Order: sequence, then structure tokens, then C-alpha cells
Amino acid sequence: MATPNSRSMLAVLSQVDQRGSLTRRVKDLPAPQFVDLLQQITSEFEHFLKAIDMINNEALETMLEQILEAFTLKIGQILQAERTTIFMVDHNKHELWSKIAQGDNEEALEIRVPMGKGIAGYVADTGEYLNVPDAYADERFDSTVDQRTGYRTRHILCMPLSNKHGQVVAVVQLLNKLSGLPFDHEDEQRFREYASHIAVILESCNSFYIAARNQKGVSALLTAISSLEQSLDLEKTLQSVMAEARKLMQADRSTLWLVDDERRELWSKVKSADGQSMIELRLPMDKGIVGYVANTEEPLNIPNAYEDPRFDRSSDERTGYQTRNILCMPVKDSNNRLIGVTQLINKHQGNFTSYDEEFMRAFNIQAGIALENATLFEKVLLEKQYQKDMLQSLSDAVISTDMDGCIVTINDAALELLGCALSDEGDREHWQQQLLGRRVWEVIPIEAIQFRLNDSLTHGAKHYVPEQTLRVGLITAAPDQVALLAIPDADSQRFWPWGTLTAEAYSREQVTLLERSLNLTVNPLTNPEGGVRGGLVVLEDISQEKRIKTTLYRYMTPNVAERVMALGDDHLMKGERREVTVLFSDIRGYTTLTENLEADKVVELLNAYFETMVEAVFNWEGTLDKFIGDALMAVFGAPLPLQNHAWAAVQSALDMRQRLAAFNCDRIRQQQPKIHIGIGISSGEVVSGNIGSHRKMEYTVIGDGVNLSARLEGATKEYGCDIVLSEHTYELCKDQIWVRELDRTRVKGKMRPVNLYELIAHRDDPLDATTREFLDIYRQARRAYTDMCFPEAIQLFQAAAQLRPTDRAVAVHLNRAQAYLRTPPPEGWDGVHVMTSK
Repeated sequence: MATPNSRSMLAVLSQVDQRGSLTRRVKDLPAPQFVDLLQQITSEFEHFLKAIDMINNEALETMLEQILEAFTLKIGQILQAERTTIFMVDHNKHELWSKIAQGDNEEALEIRVPMGKGIAGYVADTGEYLNVPDAYADERFDSTVDQRTGYRTRHILCMPLSNKHGQVVAVVQLLNKLSGLPFDHEDEQRFREYASHIAVILESCNSFYIAARNQKGVSALLTAISSLEQSLDLEKTLQSVMAEARKLMQADRSTLWLVDDERRELWSKVKSADGQSMIELRLPMDKGIVGYVANTEEPLNIPNAYEDPRFDRSSDERTGYQTRNILCMPVKDSNNRLIGVTQLINKHQGNFTSYDEEFMRAFNIQAGIALENATLFEKVLLEKQYQKDMLQSLSDAVISTDMDGCIVTINDAALELLGCALSDEGDREHWQQQLLGRRVWEVIPIEAIQFRLNDSLTHGAKHYVPEQTLRVGLITAAPDQVALLAIPDADSQRFWPWGTLTAEAYSREQVTLLERSLNLTVNPLTNPEGGVRGGLVVLEDISQEKRIKTTLYRYMTPNVAERVMALGDDHLMKGERREVTVLFSDIRGYTTLTENLEADKVVELLNAYFETMVEAVFNWEGTLDKFIGDALMAVFGAPLPLQNHAWAAVQSALDMRQRLAAFNCDRIRQQQPKIHIGIGISSGEVVSGNIGSHRKMEYTVIGDGVNLSARLEGATKEYGCDIVLSEHTYELCKDQIWVRELDRTRVKGKMRPVNLYELIAHRDDPLDATTREFLDIYRQARRAYTDMCFPEAIQLFQAAAQLRPTDRAVAVHLNRAQAYLRTPPPEGWDGVHVMTSK
């Protein structure tokens, strides 16, 4: 039998240089001694199994706490100390730690002290006994603890507990002997009597505790990491990372903030209060704890959040929650690029430790990979959906094929080109079921399409063939049945369902013939390496219907164009009289603005300017009549009637004003001069229709309303404002706008005078007090002016000029009044000003 003094067989066998020693030993061993050897090895393995069981014991931490508590109590009793603390030494972290009981039914609080700091740190670092008769006289003593707790430390006895190798495994610190006298040499000797036994017990327990904690942490880490691999959905991955990080670190709260580089922000999603939806949160990338970690890419372990100036406690004050400690760490992708920050708040027991940092660092590596995969997967899904939506939104028929020329995808425009009504999803599925997988040339009978597609698939060639003719038929057995596609033979006399020659053929009279005029484009689809992986067939319908629709889209919104098309081809051809509002706009100082620009820059400027101005017309259901150089003419109320045509034109002008401000902001950023425009708006009866020659005709409107709007646009120069309305337009929407009556004039070429109004703003936008005062004075001045009270008018216009020194309308009237004061107008003057220029 093995004796207690026998050397451990497992220890011998674990040595590298002892390989084969057990074989040599048992080779000539008698059976009884072999049995003894087996018993010895069995006994040693039983000890190992017990140690493993202890490591797996969930109560191991509680056991260590109880041992520390019991030893602390007894050592204090034996040496008669008021307070006793046992600090365990963590050599890996160069720290001392202890468990401090907080009260009944509360978990013990773990505290940590750096080695070398304070009395206990000094003893742990040196291994020396330290008997301090006067704590406040020793510079190593930290008096701030007394100040914080109100306790008075007088005497300290601090002693190391060392293992058989002389390494300090724990430190016992006693405060204030009950007798009131300092600790003496006899106290030290009494402690030495049992110190070695306590050291062995504490070292063993601590080793088990560390092993158990590491194993528990690794197990939790593996569980957390495995959960991250269960989904490629970004939102689910985000929630999974937060939940697993919280469980792993035993924290109260956790948040994963992702980096938005474009907006320089961090964002996350959390569940709403009812748990039914997700709420997106955003933070500036340079604010707070999370922003600091995002900028420095360094972890932050904050034991007391309220003492850190980077912490914003306003959220706690608002919610009543108290943040105690924070662990905040960066998350990086496989290229070591920052993609997020994990933030853990309030560890359930004590503060976050360096061990927590290690586990979170390992967790964040896997979290970064999971997030990177989820983000990439989301981008793939978005790109796939984007391509699908883009394919379906194209007005041209688009068909993709594989390398055999078989149809892989076909968009709705292609189905409609072939006559599919697509009244519901069932129609689409019916057609796609018949067409997908078929060779393109079997169902799209266009001349030489097979040759061109094969050339594209084989050699990567690109083909464009204009003005091709597509003839197909539709077979409908009953009104409620989905039509069948019928492919004709060469002379279009017989038609085969779905191009299947083995089926029964239909005659020309049995099908509905569809004939389209098309432009055919055939291109190869390539992979990233440039190899061909399929073909793309694009069919552009250039039939008359589409040509008309495309033309209309240039002048009006698609909605209006569709309604016009529904009225028939001849709707635009015949002339009509109708009430409309005409808007005319022009760029101020266009010649000066462009005389030093190259031709291409002039075109670029006009295109950018018209792009946004036309949107302002279309937004309010206007029709773009024409461009005249730098001028734009729009009609509201034709070709389709518009009930509130005057109000639509006014809103369009206000929209133009806002768009011009944004347009000029961009030009200023590009160090280019601002653009100023004038807009004239008039309402009245016009004649509308297609006007021109047989070779070129355009839809337009003609009449006095058109001419007047052009004159009013010119009047904006004289009166120094950007939008001028005719009196008829003003009367149609006077309750919805703020205006100023500018003048009563007789424009060139017209005998009847008209009132002119400056459009100021929408009625919903209140006027400030200064503007109201100015308009009131101007109105009084105009009344005095038309009543021929010129001294009073001059006085009032001068008062108005003090409020707006640069107002051109005031200056114009002031000059006229002064002139009339010197040379009065003829008797019977009606206050009308005659404009001598356009």
C-alpha cells in the first residue's frame, strides 16, 4: 500500500523527462505490489476528482467567503482587535482583494487595493510584519478612509501569510487593540503559531476560487459567443450582443452602440416601454463615456460614475436610476476598425474587475465578427432588394438570363410588353411560372435575338439594335381566365401557346395580336473578375403611345400625363379656351452672370437651376410650357382643368423662392455668385392646344394672360421685388397670402390699367411688427399719392424709407411724387403709371 510519505505517482508521471517510467516500473513488478500501485494511483485520481468537483461547486465562492469571515472573526478575538480584515493577494493583477459583509441578506462587497499602496499593500509587497503604534504618524497610512467613515484608527498590526515557498498569499490587518494599548511582540508571536496553517488553507481556497471563476467565466463566454452565431439579422444580433454581455458580466444594463461614420454619431436600438417596438437612440461621437471610448478606442472601467467628469448624470436625475459603475469597451471588426462600443452599467456585485475586462475583450472580438457578418448580410439583402425594386421600377422591359440563354428574372414592364395584364399577384405568378427557365428567343420572337445573345454570352459582346418589331398574340378562352402567350410563326399566320410547337396551333383570327416597336439592347452580365455569368436583354418600347407619354412627362407630372393620355390622342390636338394662371420667371442679370463663363459651364448652370425650378412647378400640378433662354413659363389649369389654379401657381412661386435660397447656399459654398430671379403671375382666359407646323408641333397656351405674366416679370426689376401678381390672381387667393399693393399701371401694349401686388408670404407665416408698420405706412402713402396729396405722400414715403432704406418701390414713388409736386399731373389724373418698357 502507498504510504502518506510516498511520492505522488501522478506528479512523477507529469514530468516531461519521465516518459515511459511507469511502463518500466510495472514490467517486473509482482502482482501484490502492482495492486498497491493501482491503489495509490486510484487514490490520487480520487483527490483530483474531488478537486474538480470543488471547482464545479457553485457554493465555492460562498465557502471562501465563510472561511474569510470565520478566520477574520477568530483572529480578531485572539488578538483582541476592534477591526480585522484579511486581504487575499492577486499576484497576476498586482492587487489585494477582500470580501466585506454589507448586511443581512446582502451579497458581500469585493474591494481591491493596489499592492504597494497603504499599510496592507506595503506588507504584501515586502513580506514584512508591520506594527504601527501610531497610525497617523506613519506616512503609509491612508487617513482618508477614517475621514470618510468617521472611524479613528490608532494602532495597526499588519502581518503576511506566506506559503511554503515564501510567497505572500494573504495579509491580515488588525486595527485598535481593545485594551487601548498598541499591539506588541507577543501578539505577533501568537499569530505566527497558526499563520502557516491559515496560509495553506487560504491559498488552497483561493486557487480553487480562481480556477472556478475562470472556468465559470470561460463557460459563460462560450455560451455568449455561441448565441451570437445564431442569427445574421443585424437587429437580432444587436439585441443578442447586449443580452449576452449583460449575462456574462452580471451587469444590470448593457448597450451596444454602433458607429455611424457618415454622421459622426453612435447609434443603438432598444425596446420601447411596452416591448412591442424598437426605438433608435443616437449620441454624438465625441460626448460622454461612450464617445470617449469611441474616440480613443481605449477601454474605460469606472468604479464610481458620479466622480467621473465625462459622465452625464441628467439621465439618472430624469429617471431616478442610479448608475454606480461602468465598463465601456471598443468593438472592432476583422480589419481592426472600430465599429462599436459596448457599455455595461452596475455590476451586480462590487465593481467591474480586470478579469471582467479580459472576458469582455474576448467577447467583443467575437461580437465584432458577428456584427460585421450581420452588417454585411444586411447590405447584401438591401442590395438584393434594391436591385429587385430597381428592376421592377424600370419602364423598359428587362430580362436576365443564365449562360444557356434561359430566363432568370423578368420585370413587370417585360410582362406588360408581352400583354400580361398583371391585375393581381396571381397573374404575375402564372406568367413567371411559364416563362422562367425558358430560352429568351422562344418567347421573344425578335429577329436575330438568339445570335446576339449567344454572342454576348460567349464573347462578352454588346449589341444595340434599334427599331425592332415584336409580334405576339394573346389567347383567352374565357373572360375570367388569365391569357396565354402565343408565339407566331414566320408569316404570323399560326400561333403556338408559349412557343411550344407540340401544342395545338391557333389561327390569326383566334388570337389578339400585339405589335410593338422596340429598341433592343443585349449586354453580358459579368462577375467581379470580368467573366461572363449571364446575359441582360433590354427592350425599349418606342411605340407611339410611349413616345407621346415620354413627351408629356417632360412637361407635366406623371399623374397629369396619365390622365391626359386617358382622354385620347386627340385631346391635345384641338384648341380650347380655358381659365388658367400663367407663371413666368427669369434670371436677373443673366448676361452679366454668364458672359465670363465657358459654354459648358453656362449649360451646367442652367440645367442645375431648371432642375429644381421645374420640380417646384410639378409639385403643384403645373405644366411646363417652355424654356426661353434663361426664362421659364408654366401653366396651371391646362391641359387639364385645375380648380384652384391661381393658388397652385402662388404656392409654386413660394416654392421657387425657397428652392432658390437653397440653390444659392450651394453656390456660395462653391464660391460662385448668387442668382436672383423675377416671377410674374397672372390669371385669365387663354387658348390652349398643339400649335406649330406639320414637322414640329408643341402644346402651349396663348392669350393676354401669357403676355401680362411676362410684363409682370419685367416689373419686378422696376419695383425691386421677386414675385409680382396681377389683380385677378390676387382676387382668387387674397385670403391666403400677404401682399403689398405696389402700383396701378398700364403695361406696354395694353390700354386697361391693372393693379400690381408684391407677394410677401403665406398667411400662415405671421408678419413681424416692423413689416406690418412698413406696409401700413406704404398703404397710407399710396392713398395720399393717388389722391394727389403729394406733400403728405412724400412725408409718408420718407417715413417708409426710414424703415426700409433700400426698398425700390418706395424710391420710385418718392421720385414720382416729388416730380408731380413740381409739375402736377393733368386734371382728372387717375393715379395710373404708364410702363414704357417690357
